[in-house]
Amino acid sequence: MPWKKNFINYALLAAAVLISAFRWSEEDFIQFISNKLNKYRGTLPVEKAYLHFDKPYYVTGDTLWFKAYLTEGSLHLADSASNLLYVDLIEQRTGRNAALKRVQMNGGTGYGEFVLTDSLAPGAYTIRAYTNWMRNASEDFFFQKNLYVFNYEENTTTNTTTGKTDLQFFPEGGQLVADISTRVAFKALNEAGLAQDVTGFVLAQNGDTVASFKSEHLGMGRFQFAPKAGESYRAFLKENDGKVTPFAFPKVHDSGFTMVVDNLSNPLKMRVIAYAKIPGKAEIPVNVVGHARGIVAFVAKGKIGSRGLMMQLPTNELPDGITHLTLFDEANKPVCERLVFVDHSRSLRVNIKPSKAEYKPREKVDVEVTVTDSAGKPVEANLSLSVTDAGQILQQPFDQNIASYLLLSSDLKGVIEQPAYYLDPTKSERKIHLDYVMMTHGWTRFKWEDVLADSIPQAKRYVEQGITLEGDAKRNNRKLTEKTALSLFVSNDSLSNFMTAETDENGHFTIYNLAFSDSLQLRLQGMNKKGNQNLSFTLNPFDPPRASVVKIPFKPVTVDAQRLANLLKNAAQEQDIARKIRENRERMLREVTIKAKKETPRDSRKLYSSADATLKVTPQLASGYMSILDMLQGRVAGVSVMGSGMNATVSIRGNRGEPLFVLDGMPVDKQLITSLNVFDVESIDVLKGPSAAIYGSRGGNGVIAVLTKRGNENYDYSQDIVPGVMVTKIAGFHTPKAFYSPQYGPTSPPAPNPDFRSTVFWAPMLKTGSDGKARVSYYHTDAASSADIRVEALSPSGLPGFGKSAYSVR
Repeated sequence: MPWKKNFINYALLAAAVLISAFRWSEEDFIQFISNKLNKYRGTLPVEKAYLHFDKPYYVTGDTLWFKAYLTEGSLHLADSASNLLYVDLIEQRTGRNAALKRVQMNGGTGYGEFVLTDSLAPGAYTIRAYTNWMRNASEDFFFQKNLYVFNYEENTTTNTTTGKTDLQFFPEGGQLVADISTRVAFKALNEAGLAQDVTGFVLAQNGDTVASFKSEHLGMGRFQFAPKAGESYRAFLKENDGKVTPFAFPKVHDSGFTMVVDNLSNPLKMRVIAYAKIPGKAEIPVNVVGHARGIVAFVAKGKIGSRGLMMQLPTNELPDGITHLTLFDEANKPVCERLVFVDHSRSLRVNIKPSKAEYKPREKVDVEVTVTDSAGKPVEANLSLSVTDAGQILQQPFDQNIASYLLLSSDLKGVIEQPAYYLDPTKSERKIHLDYVMMTHGWTRFKWEDVLADSIPQAKRYVEQGITLEGDAKRNNRKLTEKTALSLFVSNDSLSNFMTAETDENGHFTIYNLAFSDSLQLRLQGMNKKGNQNLSFTLNPFDPPRASVVKIPFKPVTVDAQRLANLLKNAAQEQDIARKIRENRERMLREVTIKAKKETPRDSRKLYSSADATLKVTPQLASGYMSILDMLQGRVAGVSVMGSGMNATVSIRGNRGEPLFVLDGMPVDKQLITSLNVFDVESIDVLKGPSAAIYGSRGGNGVIAVLTKRGNENYDYSQDIVPGVMVTKIAGFHTPKAFYSPQYGPTSPPAPNPDFRSTVFWAPMLKTGSDGKARVSYYHTDAASSADIRVEALSPSGLPGFGKSAYSVR
């Protein structure tokens, strides 16, 4: 990346434009701060996850489709270190994790879906995406998206009450210093966490009004303020009903630093003005550090005099996105911070062109997507494309896209409403409104105290390349006191493998990087050095991060009454059709008459074709008896058992002697039969009179044939329950489904059911070629309205892009 290289020599390029009071710092401080940031980034590098969804809201019974992007945090390179991304669906009302997918990431991309079954409660949900490595930082930096799941029988009225307002003030640079005029930004939210427009004023102690304010964009704004020494201030909010509500106002400090930044007047430069009030000091040496996503952009040094310190810093070599400015005092302590957003419009250009502007229902649609850079050159990129019926789905105003997320939202704490607005070049006021966002949000991925510390704590969680199997082994419910060898046999329909591992001294074991889809059969066995296998195992289930509960449920989407009515009507129709199809299939099954007798494979252990009586041994039956003869007592007509255990005698009515005992087709003595483990027995057959004649004179007193589970040729030995062995299933990577797109050719017979899918087409894994183009074809539905096309893109070099288009259907 060009801007990354320019970071290294940025100080030399910018020196010519600085005023006489400002000079670049000595090489030792540049090296010091660069080394600290690089060390911190090297120890705790950042990953970012982003999901593109097929539409903004859903109905129960629908399918939620998503494309996952995973990037490195500083340069947004598409191939991050982790290969496993967790995506979970959380019910906002309860905080319950309703579903979890483990998505396999290849080259920083993956895809999947959630089937929103009828049993899923309608309401507001949050989808989160994160890697195990991302859990080392605050959960505020997980990808999170709010959406709503409607029920087709739901009352669509909403509660518009905003509730109590939360109003906060943010002095530019971080604090108010007495007798230094500065700017104060503010932000107001309602109880649902959404922006609230406000009007108010600030009063001094004597009751004089010293400032007034009014929000300009999504509850945000700013005003000039000159605090006085010895004063304290309170803010008041004017409510719609005429009431006045008091709010806390920032404290005024007798001494300290302030920093004002102008990033709007000149598109190629930013102006930074620093002031200080330190008793006994006329000139105060300071350092200014600028970094973008943890990579040093510049380090500079100057002196703050009685008129402050002003500097002009070129921005043309800075990357698009957030640059973080920090003012350090002479003790190298951070005293002021300010975020600025640099927008050179270097994101990808995504052009979407349908083959024509208007189509007929069920007509074939051809779409060409062209991706170029800001200079118009074609770019090879990874794409995801969604087509929705505009008659049912209202696209959200300035909704999050991959460009607004990577460049803006992912580096800020808290919710950024309508983030795409700030990157829309058609909005003339967007830059000043974006500056309000910079002043009311802070960079919280790290704290300078942690970066400047002598040692950085190692990460507690690791990078996952595959599924992790973790658990504990015990002996007699006690922790082990020595390392123990483990053997693992894993298998499913497509693979089988044998592996070895070892516990630590306390019996804990972890097996990394298992790569498999769906589920895997696991047979785990351990043995110590003395050959003692009597172990028990416990597998630790995946513990997802705890989700916060939203106490006041709200619909985090904007809906149109008519579109929503169409969506719910069509959803109800689809479910009714599906229900009738199921009912018809059930009736058809009942009407089928089977005339041929199903042939049952002959058991090679049986010389006879059928027994006079058969006792099936279930785990419940076996658990109540010590021997096979005990189980027979009183359960088979004509069989008499006297005594119990090894001393039991058995006879079949009409015979004086004991019957012949047969084990899996081989005659054996009674002692072997009575010594068998009852849990190993599959069934017991009893043959009387003529049925026993096949065994000749030996069967004259009848036959008792015991069939074991192990003797069955179809027996699965992995199901053996033996000491020191665990047999279970473990979940693997999610196996994504293919989006169903029907074919409506001119020669195809008419479809019996109407097609009013709200998601017309979904293609999550598109790629452009060397010409920057990708093409898709699909058939439209029966809907005679318009269709919205949305495409999101990411290049291997980390450039994001977003595009949209539409066509009509008549």
